[in-house]
Amino acid sequence: MLFDLDGVLLDSRDAMLATLAGVATASLGRRITVADLPPDALTTPRVEVLAALGVADPDRLCEVSWDPALATASGTTLFPGVLEGLMAIKDAGMATGLVTLQTRTRLPWLLPPAVLDLLDVTVCREDAEPKPAPDGIFLALARLAAAPNDAVFIGDTLTDQAAAFTADVAFAGAGWGYAGLDELAAARCPVVLTDPSQIGPGLLDLAPAGRALQRVSTPAH
Repeated sequence: MLFDLDGVLLDSRDAMLATLAGVATASLGRRITVADLPPDALTTPRVEVLAALGVADPDRLCEVSWDPALATASGTTLFPGVLEGLMAIKDAGMATGLVTLQTRTRLPWLLPPAVLDLLDVTVCREDAEPKPAPDGIFLALARLAAAPNDAVFIGDTLTDQAAAFTADVAFAGAGWGYAGLDELAAARCPVVLTDPSQIGPGLLDLAPAGRALQRVSTPAH
């Protein structure tokens, strides 16, 4: 079972918005607050958000400033039920993987050791072409020696959904994440979860998943 990180396992909304505002402030020489960011800042590539704010060469700026800003940002926490769900998946003998846009050096800042220990593979920004390309999913599957039709990917954005679709992997949308229930449903996400307590071994029953829209309303474990 494969997972995105931000908005799925980790509630990093406040930290990501604060980091965007901090990086923009450092570049522009004037204060940018979270309120100045566009409503879709969390589902838009960071370089596009920064460019729209007037930041020159946002790619280079992120290389230099993103990690220091994120390292000092507060407000990241696991969603309730995530640790218990991952433990249940591992107790059921299933493999787990993370496919994230975060870099590997950031993972210990963002996730407690108990969660990192429950992940069999981690595919990070530097390992593969970022989503919506399917490369990260393919790499995680290769490292797990798993076939696409044996896997499920849980993500929270349309970018995640597109990556799973291209990889021919069953997808479940995390409705508590960045895109939200309505946006996932409007995009005909095949399965929309409504609560992180639904993370559990039962989700593997979706592989191979049909593409009919449904909402799972009871916990999977």
